[in-house]
Amino acid sequence: MKTTNKLKLQHSTTTQSANSMLVFTVQKNKKSSLIDVLNQVLASTLDLKLQAKQAHWNLKGPNFISVHELFDKVASEVDEHADTLAERVMQLGGQAQGTSQAIVRTSILPVYPTNLIKAADHLAAIANAIGIVSKLNCDLVEAADSVNDVVTADIGTGIARGLDKLHWFVRSHLQG
Repeated sequence: MKTTNKLKLQHSTTTQSANSMLVFTVQKNKKSSLIDVLNQVLASTLDLKLQAKQAHWNLKGPNFISVHELFDKVASEVDEHADTLAERVMQLGGQAQGTSQAIVRTSILPVYPTNLIKAADHLAAIANAIGIVSKLNCDLVEAADSVNDVVTADIGTGIARGLDKLHWFVRSHLQG
């Protein structure tokens, strides 16, 4: 005989608008600080995308085509992550800060050296940047957990997972 555990969900009905119920997990006074963290992650993520494109456009050397395509893949996947982060900022009632000025002001990534040419140098710089943004997403998970926002925590976890895989792809070109 098969036993089934049933999960009982508690749901309170309110007269609040449907819009405000979508993010019920975050108290109003905690949203502002979480939005600030999300915008910092967004700016650093967009910076990573631009750094990957800089590397994509300017590399030379052995295995050019595979590294060139890899950097395009990094930029494309990171762009999707940025879109998810910006949309979460908006869901929480904030304003996504994704302009070039916001990136310069808010990103925690080191400035990308524009004099790199060798693929290995670009690979090392991009691997470092991916690692930083991945760690920043782990910090986002902690910030979201501290205000009981499971949705934002899940977003941060998913992005960190994707970045860790990209990090492995990039680092693999430096080994061997």
